[in-house]
Amino acid sequence: MNKIIQVAGIIDLEEAKMLMALGVEYLGFPLRLPVNKEDLTEEEAINVIKIIHPPHKAVLITYLNKADETINFCNKLNVKIVQLHGSIELDELKKLKNLRPDLQIIKSLVVKENNQSYLENDLKTLSPWVDLFITDTFDPVTGASGATGKVHDWNISKQLINLSPKPVIIAGGLNPNNVREAILFTNPAGVDVHTGIENKSGRKDFELTKQFILECRTAFSQLQANN
Repeated sequence: MNKIIQVAGIIDLEEAKMLMALGVEYLGFPLRLPVNKEDLTEEEAINVIKIIHPPHKAVLITYLNKADETINFCNKLNVKIVQLHGSIELDELKKLKNLRPDLQIIKSLVVKENNQSYLENDLKTLSPWVDLFITDTFDPVTGASGATGKVHDWNISKQLINLSPKPVIIAGGLNPNNVREAILFTNPAGVDVHTGIENKSGRKDFELTKQFILECRTAFSQLQANN
């Protein structure tokens, strides 16, 4: 699998086109969220997703935890990748994968204080039913488990990556200034960024995005050269 660069929080068609032109592979659409406000409506997301074609991919990022509801939403958006960012019962996860084996499932591993053993157990229990994991940062102030702009302890991500039988993406407070260090330290399957490349208006900034991608590719190339 190629190293993934995912940008979450697509705002509109213009932003999606810019990200694809810069080489972003995975474009994430956080929808039906318990805390953060959606960046666009579901109907707007459908219209943006229509123009996303290979090698670029649309990713539904959601806290839905019922198989049937998740499948229906993926069908509505016409996406083949879903990032389950909340908790989900094992039976529902199995049902989701069995009903839609074509769906690529990314499962979050949200780093909180003193929950590493819980995340390691998730790796063992959920691995047969997911395609990738993604680490992220919990914000105890807002209760958000993503788009917090906060970095967690990369030692935890590194250990989860080393233990995981499935590829692991890292997220949480990444930006052009720290993503190279994060990649070199943890050796992930990919990275995810949301607020770290946004300007003051909340839009993805062209130069910040370009620099972020350059830093990612430099780090991934360095890791490959060292192996």
